[in-house]
Amino acid sequence: MVINGGTHYVGNQAIGHRAQAFSGSVGFQPQGAEQAAARMTELLVQVEQLLAQHREALADPEATTRELRRLREELDEEEPEPTVLRRALDRLTEFVQPVTPLVLAVGELAQTVRGALSV
Repeated sequence: MVINGGTHYVGNQAIGHRAQAFSGSVGFQPQGAEQAAARMTELLVQVEQLLAQHREALADPEATTRELRRLREELDEEEPEPTVLRRALDRLTEFVQPVTPLVLAVGELAQTVRGALSV
């Protein structure tokens, strides 16, 4: 922890039995449509891989897989519906809550989708 002029900056922390702290990447570069689409595809693949690795830790892995499929299908549409994307991202975020690596990956995916498509 660094205290600087009344502002606290706290890095990753994990407290408790078997606690783990993970950090995702943070980017501030504006992306073009092609870059954003490529990044979304990359993140979808990453979430799918993490889902396969951590399936047993999820309360409802089938629902999580279904929601990820819905999100992918909507993103593949010519004009994705913002409300459908928001709902799918919110539900996916809720489903992966027990698994920190999935939470981070889905969070980054949600941020990318919302930024690229103004969702």
